[in-house]
Amino acid sequence: MRVNFIKKFKKTDNQNDYSDEEFLITQSQRGDDYAFERLIDIYEKYLYKMAFLYVKNEHDASDIYQETVLKAYMNISKLKNHKAFKTWITKILINNVYSSNKYFSKFEGSNEENFIGDFSYLYIEEKLDLYDAIDILDEKYRTAIILQYFYDLTIQQISEITNTNENTVKTNIRRAKKKMYDFLKEDKHV
Repeated sequence: MRVNFIKKFKKTDNQNDYSDEEFLITQSQRGDDYAFERLIDIYEKYLYKMAFLYVKNEHDASDIYQETVLKAYMNISKLKNHKAFKTWITKILINNVYSSNKYFSKFEGSNEENFIGDFSYLYIEEKLDLYDAIDILDEKYRTAIILQYFYDLTIQQISEITNTNENTVKTNIRRAKKKMYDFLKEDKHV
């Protein structure tokens, strides 16, 4: 009984009012490189997958991921709202995607395997059709669809990332779904 009390006391004594992530952000802003590294470890898969959805190429996605991490590292001191870290770093990544010429890269023979990844062969054609439908969308529609359906972000979070009104985000998602539906419907009849 006494041991449990001591463990609880030590635990609360060493903890701040911050969540682990907020603590890592605070430490990163103070120049703690190890804290920043641990913070990025939390978002590594998320950021890489996001980049890959745009460029569909492992090498380009890796470049965008690395550039995003570098920009985040250089600007972490500018982050004012610790709870908005995910939104902030996602915005950096999307800006990197759009500012790079790699955004327009398409499939090249050897890269098809990287894109297909671990998909079951029964669903490959359907998945490729879906990605093709996403590719035909304008940037504003594509970003909204990817953020909502691949990363389960809320309308409010998407609004913050894209610097658009929440109603505009809803409209963009609705229009994107309509365009994708029309594309997929048309593709099946060909």
